[in-house]
Amino acid sequence: PQPVCRMTQRQLNITVQKKESNWWERLTKQEKRPLFLAPDFDRWLDESDAEMELKEKEEEKINKMKIESRVPKDPFKHLKKGYLIMYNLVQFLGFSWIFVNMTVRLFILGKSFYDTFHTISDMMYFCQTLALMEIMNSLIGLVRSPLIPSVVQVFGRNFVLFVILGTLEEMQSKPVVFFIFYFWSITELFRYPYYMLSCIGIEWKPLTWLRYTVWIPLYPLGGLAEAVCIVQSIPIFSETGKFSLGLPNPLNVTIQFPFVLQIYLIALFLGVFVNFRHLYKQRKQHLGPKKRKMK
Repeated sequence: PQPVCRMTQRQLNITVQKKESNWWERLTKQEKRPLFLAPDFDRWLDESDAEMELKEKEEEKINKMKIESRVPKDPFKHLKKGYLIMYNLVQFLGFSWIFVNMTVRLFILGKSFYDTFHTISDMMYFCQTLALMEIMNSLIGLVRSPLIPSVVQVFGRNFVLFVILGTLEEMQSKPVVFFIFYFWSITELFRYPYYMLSCIGIEWKPLTWLRYTVWIPLYPLGGLAEAVCIVQSIPIFSETGKFSLGLPNPLNVTIQFPFVLQIYLIALFLGVFVNFRHLYKQRKQHLGPKKRKMK
């Protein structure tokens, strides 16, 4: 190969690649080196230095192998990874079906908001029941997600789905059901594929950005839709007396379920705040703060 020359204001740098990997006794064929020619001693390497460098690399490799040998190997590693991939894939397909079905029915077929529950509820029941596994996965350490945010989100959604919408027929035809299901499904369209690819060590930057950005408007909107649903259900629970408990005591005290719902509304907004902080910290970890311009 031809030498590579690079000229600067102070000097001329010449890079010569050896044809054979051996040590040169001198820089030029003649024994006497020209006065204008000088080696770069910052990059100078003789045989003893090369041997030391090779020895250090070998020791570093041996130490790394020793450290790895001390870490116990998980015999169920591939089984766990396969389970997580399948779980996230099934959830992604389920919420994709919900999102596509709702979008087609509303914007293409021109269907109304009022029949959302009757056409979507079965798949939403399946996905949200399966989501209970996220609490178990976090509890046994199968995933690194904190337990409390998982519990808040899963139980919050299931409370609205099974207790409010599932038991009150009057609520099932409300337009708010469409917005609750739609906000939930859009969020999961990016969350589950992101986790699925992470299981096999693949990171797709656009998906990472969407997973940690889309939730910023959707999560508060979903919480607001759930709160509206609860507020609309309070008069119905008051009228029917469903889930209200009368205790056998001299004062004849009754625990009114509408009062429980009012307390739950406060817990709902606290849960939204807790999860919002958790997701915002995750966003900073994965996307990082914006780089400041150097002055």
